[in-house]
Amino acid sequence: MRARRRGAQAPRAGARRFARAGLALLIALLACAIAGCGSSGSSGSNADPAGVVPAYAPVYVSAVVRPSGSLKDEALAAGHTLTGQKDPYTRLLSVLQTPGSPTLDFSRDVAPWLGEKAGIFFTALGSTEGLTGLLQQALTGGGSGAQWPFAASAGAQGAIVLDTSDLGKAEKFVSSQASRAGAHATSYKGVSYETTAGGDASFATIDKLVVLGSEAGVRAVIDTTQSGSSLKGNATYSQLQAVAPSGALGHVFANPGALTKAHVAKAASGESEGTHGSEGAQSLPTLLSALGGTRPLNVSLVPSSKSLQIDADIGAAPAGAARSSGGLVGALATGNEALAELPGESWLAAGLGSVGSALGGSGAGGGSGAGGGGGLSGLHNLLSLVSTLISQAGAGPSAPSSALVTLSIPGILEGILAPLKVLSANTAQARRDFTSWMGDVGVFASGTTILELKAAAVIDSTDPAASRAAVGKLQSALNEAGAEATPASIPGTEAAIEAKVKGLPVTLVIADGRSSSGKAKFVMGLGESSIADALNPSPAMSGSAAYTAARSALGEGIAPSLQVNFATLLSLLEGVGLSEDPTIAKFVPYLRNATTLAGGGKSLGGGVERLRFVLGLRQPTSSG
Repeated sequence: MRARRRGAQAPRAGARRFARAGLALLIALLACAIAGCGSSGSSGSNADPAGVVPAYAPVYVSAVVRPSGSLKDEALAAGHTLTGQKDPYTRLLSVLQTPGSPTLDFSRDVAPWLGEKAGIFFTALGSTEGLTGLLQQALTGGGSGAQWPFAASAGAQGAIVLDTSDLGKAEKFVSSQASRAGAHATSYKGVSYETTAGGDASFATIDKLVVLGSEAGVRAVIDTTQSGSSLKGNATYSQLQAVAPSGALGHVFANPGALTKAHVAKAASGESEGTHGSEGAQSLPTLLSALGGTRPLNVSLVPSSKSLQIDADIGAAPAGAARSSGGLVGALATGNEALAELPGESWLAAGLGSVGSALGGSGAGGGSGAGGGGGLSGLHNLLSLVSTLISQAGAGPSAPSSALVTLSIPGILEGILAPLKVLSANTAQARRDFTSWMGDVGVFASGTTILELKAAAVIDSTDPAASRAAVGKLQSALNEAGAEATPASIPGTEAAIEAKVKGLPVTLVIADGRSSSGKAKFVMGLGESSIADALNPSPAMSGSAAYTAARSALGEGIAPSLQVNFATLLSLLEGVGLSEDPTIAKFVPYLRNATTLAGGGKSLGGGVERLRFVLGLRQPTSSG
């Protein structure tokens, strides 16, 4: 049914400062999945959904949902190569399956009225249940039927906003979906819409746009069209959209200030967030803080037949902010020097810049949630959430385990998190003992079998005496946490311990020493050989062919701060039976279709920094 409005539309102005994005990469996949639903059609009303999205929305995803020309060709080629599916994006059509809806057919139900652009926004994220369900449905085809993102069990609030090419047919679709959901007619500020009894599904057409969401989300759109500030008028949003790369299929923009206020208001009102609401209220702000820190972030997805490019553009710090941490994204964007010093034969290498200053800044925020936005604490928070999510994804019958090893992805992550939790603790004592001397951090892994595996985290020390003393302090903390840590004598180091940590396949060695160039370094590695490679790499990553290839893939003169070779990674996983681990088995086919991942950052001027990721896609072999 068509919405009716009374009164003139008020001017739309700029809104609040935006920051901390982390759900961004997950929802970027959502945007991509929605964007490829079907072939190009009529141009639609050319309405920009951002013009009706409230400026206070914590997360907003936009996409070109009816691509044409080269964008359509590149999106279909990339999706087909990565998934192996003829119609790689149709799995996420279920996002439009409102309660009571039968399985939708794009050509029959959506294509006749869908315009060029679409967006989805959240005014409250609730739990991770709805969003992870959507991701699972998009990537693996799993899940139990339709995944309505605003179901009451998920506790999320917001709406999907879609441009229309035929308003009459769009209204028929909306009316049909409302009827199947058992919705009843109502109105708000003179605008008619339909909603279910619980308000978790509401239906309207507003300003030639289809709006499907929670009742609070639909009302937020109505408020914005009449007198509220829209996202489109926000200066920070406009700045980041202006520098976004051309040829993007979709964008994700995040607003941490609004996210924090939404959760605080919800907690104060005692409103339930669903079955997993407590988890969602804690994990999502933590993830956003870990990735984006305290700065606004816009993520763009650019597809091509040979690669998927993701640009994460971080805006200037909010006015009046005491710190300007860009979180893990910002640390990666400045980690190219740390990566260049890692062993050249590594199949995984990453550099994080200025970890000590970033972590020092996190203390002001207080708490382990939104406050911990520095590089190393961001890494810890991200790995913690990843561990939780993949454990949930792997729930169910276990895959056959290897007879030689008893490893699991969650177990390995748990082992890695043990020392990271101590080093990145948000306490005054931890900042004095650990973060006060930390510079750049490098992380690497090499070797193609479990017997050859070498891996370490290498932290530059600005105070050799303090980092040397930190070895013993970390030993005490690990023992208190249940590990078995004892002093060790490692050639070429000035202080060292060995620790048996649950989940790790070999002994964790922690040592302080100097590199061949005389730099003081604090190293945590799997076995003595990892420590030796970390301190004296031969050759260094900067002289390797992989480094040159990564730099070429990134373009724009960007030096790499992240490199991954998926063929070697998969070979190692298969060798120890982890490719059958239920937590990652569903994603192995996608990894097989990828070749490499490169990442690196640069300044765009005006306080804006870019972190670019390029995922190489395996090309089909030519037939004779």
